[in-house]
Amino acid sequence: MADHFSGPRAIADPASDICDVYAFPSPERPGKLVLVLNVLPASAPTALFSDAITHRFRVRPVTSVSEGAAAAFNVGADEYVFDFTFDAPQKVDGTDTLVQMGTCQAPDGRKVAFQVGNEVPTEAEGLKIFAGSRLDPFFIDFVGVMVTEATGKLGFRSDASNVLEGLNVLSIVLEVDAAVLGPAAGSLVAVVGETVTSGGRPYRLERMGRPEIKNVVMSPKKFDTVNSDLEIRDLFNEEDAFSMRPDYAGTYRARLNANLAFYDGLDGKTAWPLDEQGAHPLTELLMADFLVVDLSKPFSEDGCFEIETALLAGRPHTTCGGRSFNDDIVDTLFTLLVGGIDGERIRDGVDHPTQLATRSFPYLNAPNPTPPDLGARLAALAPPAEAAA
Repeated sequence: MADHFSGPRAIADPASDICDVYAFPSPERPGKLVLVLNVLPASAPTALFSDAITHRFRVRPVTSVSEGAAAAFNVGADEYVFDFTFDAPQKVDGTDTLVQMGTCQAPDGRKVAFQVGNEVPTEAEGLKIFAGSRLDPFFIDFVGVMVTEATGKLGFRSDASNVLEGLNVLSIVLEVDAAVLGPAAGSLVAVVGETVTSGGRPYRLERMGRPEIKNVVMSPKKFDTVNSDLEIRDLFNEEDAFSMRPDYAGTYRARLNANLAFYDGLDGKTAWPLDEQGAHPLTELLMADFLVVDLSKPFSEDGCFEIETALLAGRPHTTCGGRSFNDDIVDTLFTLLVGGIDGERIRDGVDHPTQLATRSFPYLNAPNPTPPDLGARLAALAPPAEAAA
C-alpha cells in the first residue's frame, strides 16, 4: 500500500509511518513546487501529529548521467531541507477541544508557525502550508497484489476494491517558490520525505521516495535465496536516500535482483534480461529511491516513473515526473516491472481514489468523519486459501 505499514517499526509506531510522498509543480501557480507528506494511516479525523517527531522534506538537484540499462542519476551536494515540528496539543479554555500548533523551518532557517487543521492555509516567507487530517488519496487492489505474490500469476480483477476506500491520513502540504531551491530551480530535483526523532540526536525512523519500492518491490522474501529470512524494510528505512551506507547494499541488491526477476516473469516473458552476475537492469535505479521532478515543465497528472522510463529508453522525458495524487501508480509500476519499457498496460482494477484530488491547494479532500475499520476490511478482503497456497 504505497508505503503504509512498510515494516515492523512502522506498524509498531504508526505516528512515524509515512503513507505517501508526493511532489509536483503547482497546477495553480507556475514557478511553485508542491511537496506532500502523509503519515498515520487509517487515522481518526481528529488525529494530531506527534510532538516527538520531525517531519522532513529533503530536496537536492540531480542530473541524469547515463541512459539505457545503466540508467542513473547523479545527486548534487546542495540540499534544501524543510522541517515540520509540532507542539503538544493544548485544550481551548473551558472546553475539551484540542488545538495543535506547528512550525515549518525553511532551508535558510526562517520559521513559519501554523495551526493544525486550519482550513485557511498559512502563507508567509514564500511558503504556503496546510497540515491536518485528510482523506487518504492512495488507491490499490491490495488483494490482487497478495494473490500475485502468492501464486506467481497476475491476480488483478476488473471488479477489485480499493482497500483504502474512505480512510484518513495526516497530511502536510507545502508549496514553495522554486527560487528558494537556488541552483536547483528550473532543473531536475530529487525529493525524499522522512520522519525523524526530534531532539539533539535525530534518528531516521522512516523515509520514502518512489511509491511501492518497499511494500511491493522489496517486501516478498521467498524469492531471495540469500536473505529469505530477513525483514529488510526497517534497514532500508534507516538509509539516507542520497548517501546509502555500503554495509547493507549487497543485501538490498540481492533482494531487488530476486524480486524484480519474479515480477518480470509474471507474463511468461523476459523484458529485463539479467546480466552475467544476475543483476537486474532496474536494481541500481530503484535503490536510489527518490522522486525526480522537472521544475521546468508544467503540472502533469500521470508523470510518476516517466522520467525514469524515458532515461531507460534513452529518450527525452515529456512530463514533470514526480508524483501527483490521481496518478494510477500501481498500474504504471506493474507495467514497468512486468512488461518493460512501453509494455502492454497492466491494470489492477482500481482506477481512482475515494475522491479525486482537486487542483486547488491543499488539493486533498476533507477527512471522512466515520472511517471504516481497516482491520475488519482486510480480514474480509483476504484472498481465498487456494489462492494463497
